[in-house]
Amino acid sequence: MIILLIIIILLVIWVIAIYNSLVTKRTRVDNGWAQIDVQLKRRYDLIPNLVETVKGYAAHEKEVLEKVAELRSRAMGATSPKEAAEANNMLSATLKTLFAVAENYPQLKANENFMRLQEELTATENKIAFARQFYNDVVMDYNVTIQKFPQTIIASMFNFKPREFFTAPAEEREAVKVKF
Repeated sequence: MIILLIIIILLVIWVIAIYNSLVTKRTRVDNGWAQIDVQLKRRYDLIPNLVETVKGYAAHEKEVLEKVAELRSRAMGATSPKEAAEANNMLSATLKTLFAVAENYPQLKANENFMRLQEELTATENKIAFARQFYNDVVMDYNVTIQKFPQTIIASMFNFKPREFFTAPAEEREAVKVKF
């Protein structure tokens, strides 16, 4: 009887240890997503200032400016990592177009506000890339853990579901073409 009681106690301790490990990993995934969200919020806050700065110089580039504003709103309203990734990838592409437009306006390129905003956006893009990498690392660890045996038993008992990775758009995966 004592041996059976010891086995049951060890089994309960084992289940608790695995459950706590899964909760820790799930929380790291949530934290990774929150880090991306912080950087994206910073980017969203910078964009209206950038657009206003560009408007003064490039008033007839209205289409690009409206597209940036629209995609910013869309990205801010995303509810899942997949939706956020798609919206932010489109926003990144449109920001590149905006910076290309700025190339046509030498006075804008030399404007101190524009240069500062461009530098801040570049730094923010780097932080977003780092946060995405961190998020994908913790998602991979979490997803692998909930699929391993015997953790998969505990994970399915307590409804731990795999998380989505933050993915790059197909056009960013293509090799860069260099022309001289």
